Amino acid sequence: MKTIGNIILQVSILFFVSIAMNAIAELLHLPIPGSILGIAVLFLLLKTKVVKLSWIEKGANWLLAELLLFFIPSAVGVMQYIPLLESEGLRILVVVVSSTVIVMVSSGLIASRIGKRKERHTS
Repeated sequence: MKTIGNIILQVSILFFVSIAMNAIAELLHLPIPGSILGIAVLFLLLKTKVVKLSWIEKGANWLLAELLLFFIPSAVGVMQYIPLLESEGLRILVVVVSSTVIVMVSSGLIASRIGKRKERHTS
């Protein structure tokens, strides 16, 4: 029961960071979405040890484990754009597939370089 309480608290912390960054981005009329700003701020807070990883780790892991559920509303929302998909579906598919491949390849290359760098530092 204590673990569930910790997860709820940690998800709440992440949620409030997101809400705060959305409000700041809107207030300052920043061209960056608040969610992206929140990720950057949270990263900086983690790197500077202002926020300890243990404070948000279980909640973040739970969110990642349930990530697929967050895409259901988006997938259902696409259904109202059937005419657009009929006329521009192939172009949209090409953009989605190519951008997915680019993200996968770049993520793999970055992870590989980070892994090699860690191997050199531990050797």
